[in-house]
Amino acid sequence: MIETIFPILYILAAAGFILAIKWMNSPTTARRGVVVGEVGMLLAVVGTLLRYEVVNYEWILIAFFVGSAIGVPIAYIMPMTAVPQRTAFSHACGALAAALIGTAEYYSHTPHGFVMAALALETLLGFLTCTASLMAFGKLQEILPGRPFTYPGQNFVNLGVFGAAVAIGVTLVFSPEKTWLFPIFIVLSLVFGVLLIIPIGGADMPTVIALLNSYAGLSASAMGFALDNKLLIVAGALDGSSGFILSVIMCRAMNRSFTNVLFGAFGAIQSSAKEAKEERPVRSASAEEAAEILDAARSVVIIPGYGMAVAQAQHKLREMYDVLTRHGVDVRFAIHPVAGRMPGHMNVLLAEADVPYDRLVEMEDINGDFSRTDVALVIGANDVVNPAAQTDKTSPIAGMPILRAHEAQTVMVIKRGMSPGFAGIPNDLYYMDKTLMLFGDAKSFVTNIVKELGSAATAR
Repeated sequence: MIETIFPILYILAAAGFILAIKWMNSPTTARRGVVVGEVGMLLAVVGTLLRYEVVNYEWILIAFFVGSAIGVPIAYIMPMTAVPQRTAFSHACGALAAALIGTAEYYSHTPHGFVMAALALETLLGFLTCTASLMAFGKLQEILPGRPFTYPGQNFVNLGVFGAAVAIGVTLVFSPEKTWLFPIFIVLSLVFGVLLIIPIGGADMPTVIALLNSYAGLSASAMGFALDNKLLIVAGALDGSSGFILSVIMCRAMNRSFTNVLFGAFGAIQSSAKEAKEERPVRSASAEEAAEILDAARSVVIIPGYGMAVAQAQHKLREMYDVLTRHGVDVRFAIHPVAGRMPGHMNVLLAEADVPYDRLVEMEDINGDFSRTDVALVIGANDVVNPAAQTDKTSPIAGMPILRAHEAQTVMVIKRGMSPGFAGIPNDLYYMDKTLMLFGDAKSFVTNIVKELGSAATAR
C-alpha cells in the first residue's frame, strides 16, 4: 500500500513545483505560487518519510524541531532588505545538506560506476556552493569587503584547485575504494568555493547568487541519481535550470558575460571617482524646494534603488505617491531589472507598501516616456541611471541598459553623499545642469517632502 502511495505523492509534489514557478511569474498570482510550492514540498517530505529505507524517525524529529527553531525566527525577523543574504544562506545550508548526504552515502556503500559519478558531482557542487554562498552572504551583509579582491595569477590558482578536485573525483569514479582521497576532494571543493567569490564585487552578488542557486539545484539533481529518487532529480533540475536562466537574464540586463561577472573584478573603485568628488560641481536643493517642483509637475517617474531599500523608505514613498496623486500628478515607478540586490527586489518592497501594481513599469516600457516626463526622482539608485553607460565607451558599464532618467526635464536624486555605486565609478547624472542633489537619508528626506506637500495643500 505504502509503495503505491509515495509515487503518487511525488508526482503531485513535482506538479506543485512546476505550477509554483509558473504562477510566481506574475505579481497577481505569486502568492498562489508560493502556497502551491509549499504544499508540494510538504508532499515531497511526507512521501520521502514513507519510503522503506526510513526505519527510525527519532533523529528526523529532532532535526525537524531544530530546523524549525532556526528557520521560523529567521523568516519573521529578517527584513526585506536582507532577503538576498537570507537566500545566499539558504543555498549554503541546502548545498551542505546535499554534500553531507553524498559523503555519508559514499562511506556507507562505496558505490561504483554511474552512481559514483553522480555522487562525485553532487558532493563537488554541494561543498563548493556551500562555501561560495557563505562568502556571498558575507559580502552582502558587509561582514566581508564588498569590493573585489584580486592578485596576479588568481585565475590560474582557481582553475588549478578546481582541476585538482575534478581529477580526484574522476579517480574516485574508477577507483572508489581509495577512500583516503575523499577528504582531499572535500577540502579542495570547499576551498574552490571561497576562491570563486573573493574576486567578485558586491554589485555582481545577485547574479552570483542566481548561479549558485543553479549549482545547488544540480547538486540535488545529482543526489537524486545517486539515491534513485526521481523527485530529487525533477526538483533539482527545475532549481538548476531556473537559477541558470535567471543569471542569464541578469547578465543581459547588465550587458555583460558570465566570464566578466566571474573573472572581471567588476566594482573596483576607479581613481576618477575620487577626482570627480573634488573637481565637478553639483547643485543641491532642500526638501521644501523639492516639494515645490514635484507639486508643480504633471508627470513624475520615481526610480527606486538599493538605497531606498536600506533606508526602508517604501512606506513614506507610498505616502508621497498618495499626496501627489491627490494633487493631480501622474506618478509612476520605473523598475530596472537589477535594481536592488535581487531581481524583483524593488517590486516586492513597493508591493509591501501597497503601491498599486499598475504603477510599477519595467525599463523597456518606460524609457521612451522620460523625454516627456517633468520630474525623474531617483531614490537610492546609482549605476542603473548612469548616462556613462551610453556615452562613454571606455566605462566599465558601457552598453549596460539603463533607465534614461537624464532625458527628463528635471532630475532629483536623493542620496547620502557623492560616493560611487557598486561599479566604483562616478555617476554623470549627478553633475548635469538639470539635476538637483537631495542629500540625506532617503526615508527622512521623503518624510520631509511629504510634510512640505501637506503644508502646501493646506495653504491653498
